[in-house]
Amino acid sequence: MSASEDIEEVPADEEITITFKELGLAPKILKALDDMGYEKPTPIQARSIPAALKQRDVLGIAQTGTGKTGAFVLPTLHKLEKGRARARMPRCLIICPTRELAAQVAENVEEYGKYLKLEMALLIGGVSFTEQDRKLSKGVDILIATPGRLLDQFERGKILMTGVQTLVVDEADRMLDMGFIPDIEKIFKMTPFTRQVLFFSATMPNEIKRLVDQFLHQPVTVQIARQSTAAETVRQRIIRMPSSDSKQKRTALRWIMEREEVDNGIIFCNRKRDVDIVAKSLTVHGESAAPIHGDLTQSLRTETLDKFKNGEIKYLVASDVAARGLDVPSVSHVFNYDVPNHSEDYVHRIGRTGRAGREGDTIMLVARLDENNYQDILNLLKVDGIEEIDVPGIEDFPKDGGRKKDRGRKGDRKGRRGDKGSSHKRKSSKNDNSDENNQSPSSSEVPKAEKKAKASRRKAPTKNTSETPPEKKSSESNPESSSKKKTSKSASSKPTSKSSDKRSSSSKESSSSQGRSSNRGRDRNGLPHNKDTGFGGNMPDFFKV
Repeated sequence: MSASEDIEEVPADEEITITFKELGLAPKILKALDDMGYEKPTPIQARSIPAALKQRDVLGIAQTGTGKTGAFVLPTLHKLEKGRARARMPRCLIICPTRELAAQVAENVEEYGKYLKLEMALLIGGVSFTEQDRKLSKGVDILIATPGRLLDQFERGKILMTGVQTLVVDEADRMLDMGFIPDIEKIFKMTPFTRQVLFFSATMPNEIKRLVDQFLHQPVTVQIARQSTAAETVRQRIIRMPSSDSKQKRTALRWIMEREEVDNGIIFCNRKRDVDIVAKSLTVHGESAAPIHGDLTQSLRTETLDKFKNGEIKYLVASDVAARGLDVPSVSHVFNYDVPNHSEDYVHRIGRTGRAGREGDTIMLVARLDENNYQDILNLLKVDGIEEIDVPGIEDFPKDGGRKKDRGRKGDRKGRRGDKGSSHKRKSSKNDNSDENNQSPSSSEVPKAEKKAKASRRKAPTKNTSETPPEKKSSESNPESSSKKKTSKSASSKPTSKSSDKRSSSSKESSSSQGRSSNRGRDRNGLPHNKDTGFGGNMPDFFKV
């Protein structure tokens, strides 16, 4: 079961002379391809499709944008043309790492198979189980799924794997990155041993090789380009940043956008938070931009992608969830706002442009703290460096220093309060200020007695006379009148004063109980009792013997 028994290496720029018709595909599939304007296959399609049609296992190793989806969808449709779907028993199972990639594969299946009477279901997270259950109960020929949702449905008894004739694993290296390899192993073991496996990956790490050797039987291996390389049609450049300051980076990003002839572009960030911030910043500065990442609902992600594909949105700000498998042929630019943490992710990110023979541009912002990750990328690409863009005056671009200044001023205020008491008192004072800031406009009407109760309860430091209102001074000097005020206003007080009174009474009970406990073991005159008086003053005589 070695993956190296039948290897065919194909140059990435190989000129293909054969047509889809010569590959032996069904007439209805050829008609759909003709409608789409496709006449000749890509190199990986030209090598993979004939092997798949012969029922051989196929291992395809190729960079993104080389036509891998067509390499497994077309022979699968040809195979399933004859036959009938059965309830809960899909005939073909296609596993994808992300919802977006699964949805993209589903679109290709619909386009290539529009003249075939085949049923398809999309099994992904973020979608109601009810509709998915209905389709599965009806019967599907092709089931496209992410690993998690597939296993959920299997455990619920909604799917039977015994009818799977073809198992497709797409973007296997991405599965590894996302921790899906144990799930993929489970899925392999759930399907019949006689099924055909079509296995595709951009790279071949050791863990993927182990999986291939374990589950593929004498596969035909088609390797299109050397491992982890960027397409020759992509121009790569970087901008050296003097710091990692976020505002400075956003300014530099807009600067280069204004000077590039951008038709549309994808901006990649390492963190979801930065995806939202950059998208909002671009929108504020008049650009058409929208975010996409894993925390958004599936419906919103799908809507955003559709708008980007249709040209309604010029810039798509994305996390790595969109780095792989998204087929948007006309992306002119890819901007790496952050240097990716893993060098392989760089290849996949920039693979969103320069697809299908088109030229593309990529620009990456590189700060001093990114140097190690940048060096890893150079080592992966086997180059000494990437062309640098000179940005005049980049050192003087504004920095996001406002929040730091605010923190400093807050610290000064805290320090001034600290002169009036202990650290505990300073904390209480800070909470007081916070409460005041959260009050409604009518909160100034709170009874003076309540304010006094709060002050005594929190043991706030005494302020000087000039800061205390005359009414409050009188209530402080006359506790009796203060308690009368509290009694008279308790019925009409607001919820705030009710809770305050409860807390006040609670504190009184606590203090009184503390007083009782402190007098325990003493007589009426405050003198300590004899240690032997466990029965009060009436200890039995037999205990005294």
